[in-house]
Amino acid sequence: MKIVVTGGGTGGHIYPALALIRTIKQQYPETEFIYIGTKNGLEADIVPRENIPFESIHITGFRRSLSFENVKTIFRFLKGVKDSKNIFKKVKPDIVIGTGGYVCGPVVYAAAKKKIPTIIHEQNSVPGLTNKFLSRYVDKVAVCFEEVKEFFPKNKVILTGNPRASEVMGERKPGVLKSLGLKEGIPTVLITGGSRGARPINDAVIKSLSGLSKRSYQVIYVTGQVHYDNVMEEAKLVGTLSNISIVPFIHEMQKVLSSVDVVVGRAGATSLAEITALGIPSILIPSPYVTNNHQEKNAETLVEHGAALMLLEKELSSKQFLDCLDSIMLNDEKRKTMGDCSRKLGMRDASNRLSDLMFQLVK
Repeated sequence: MKIVVTGGGTGGHIYPALALIRTIKQQYPETEFIYIGTKNGLEADIVPRENIPFESIHITGFRRSLSFENVKTIFRFLKGVKDSKNIFKKVKPDIVIGTGGYVCGPVVYAAAKKKIPTIIHEQNSVPGLTNKFLSRYVDKVAVCFEEVKEFFPKNKVILTGNPRASEVMGERKPGVLKSLGLKEGIPTVLITGGSRGARPINDAVIKSLSGLSKRSYQVIYVTGQVHYDNVMEEAKLVGTLSNISIVPFIHEMQKVLSSVDVVVGRAGATSLAEITALGIPSILIPSPYVTNNHQEKNAETLVEHGAALMLLEKELSSKQFLDCLDSIMLNDEKRKTMGDCSRKLGMRDASNRLSDLMFQLVK
């Protein structure tokens, strides 16, 4: 079987796609994949490193304000549809799946018009414009949140979860905390602003370092590479931080996630899929700079189910941050209850669900 996968722009669209590809390859090694993205997106760098054949088209997103660029985007979309059909002539795919981003628009639309089975995968609790547009043409819409079902045709939508959840499952790895200069057996919180870091989160944590250094729990603090030197300069002024490990980036995040008790961070769909799969309670600080404010909606879903607490960036202060963190880290019963609620939301077999759906459409 030949499968075309498309999705790009951010890791939140690319990594679920790669997780799905790895799962299918394990189960059906003979399956062939072709990934269609853009030359300027992260996928152009990430996908070839996975030894997956990569094709590119040129497409940009619509601007929400009136702009002549939107006219250009329409022509780019039509050209992208034509280029996608030309790729299909070469590879003859049995099914096409889009995991989000502008590039999915022309690729999945072209497949639907050629009567090739199609699926789109929506990771967030609020759908993007591209997926809302495509939902009229595709065969199935796979989603990760119950709340997003209402935005799509009822006869097409299926709850599958996020394939990334399957990749973080595993037993707690001994030695992970020790490798970060911390102790095993002590409640540990991971604080991160994402791969690049987030200045507002860093500002709150920096102001809290003195207080955190006196806590009975320990902290893994990921600053983001670009912020690391500034954070370390501030940390030196605080003094001894024996219970805090400050690092710029973590390459094997799965191992670290399986070793911590609480996560503080953004509310991107992929991150939430990972922490709920592991049943980790969280304090979510949604990014206010994303389309449709979808991270806040994502966070609200976990809060409503008792799996997380939420702090808004505009209200973030050192005192609020420490009080919120203490309320979980110093309360074993609350931490356990929130962890159980988080686990109930986790969909650990998401890759298999999505894989099964694809093979059902092809039969």
